[in-house]
Amino acid sequence: MKVALFIPCYVDQFYPNAAIATLQLLEKYGCDVSYPKNQTCCGQPMANSGFGHLTGGCNRNFVDNFKDFDYIVAPSGSCVLHIKDHLHDERFPAEAKKIRETTYELVTFLTDVLKVDNLKASFPHKVGIHQSCHGLRGLKLAQMSELTAPAFSKPVHLLNMVDDIEIIDLDRVDECCGFGGTFCVAEEAVSVKMGKDRVSDHVLHGAEYITGVDLSCLMHMEGLVKREKKVIKVIHIAEILNGGVQ
Repeated sequence: MKVALFIPCYVDQFYPNAAIATLQLLEKYGCDVSYPKNQTCCGQPMANSGFGHLTGGCNRNFVDNFKDFDYIVAPSGSCVLHIKDHLHDERFPAEAKKIRETTYELVTFLTDVLKVDNLKASFPHKVGIHQSCHGLRGLKLAQMSELTAPAFSKPVHLLNMVDDIEIIDLDRVDECCGFGGTFCVAEEAVSVKMGKDRVSDHVLHGAEYITGVDLSCLMHMEGLVKREKKVIKVIHIAEILNGGVQ
């Protein structure tokens, strides 16, 4: 299958190792992966700030770059949800519809499309899982804790295949970290307090690493960790599934 690698701008700029791990994982499972070099921002920051009408150029560029692939995969739940929910344009409705239907967050692609049942990876550390809001409530990567419904978690399903890992329990399994894109700028004090609470939950239960599917959330918490000089680290789930820190 022809798979396009969609790397959001902040991943490209700040966390290239997560992008590389995503590429290597897809290739391990037989995907023919390409990286469209003219890709830019997907338009999520504008849309989330109420300026969705200004994303026409982003939409056109995204379609031009990704229309010819079987699947589009990204290591970012929030950017994927933006494409799936907001890539609508009357200038190219058929192409946009195809892209909305074939764009996947990495974990979902591994579990639902590739149906991965074995991983050759080891990560001998205590790990806490951050359930990002977009992944949890938008992409349905795990069951929301407030629902009286059977529990499931696609990230946990994959991490349980990793040798030597210890997944810790948290007091609040799906609480927001406070990032929220432009929310962390508009409501800085609230955002910081939420992030500190999220990090403290992991630290309290002995986590050495915080992982998740959204590097935006991890970046927010990493900033707080570094400012407070805590020893806990953050790592994107792709890096763990690909064999851990190289």
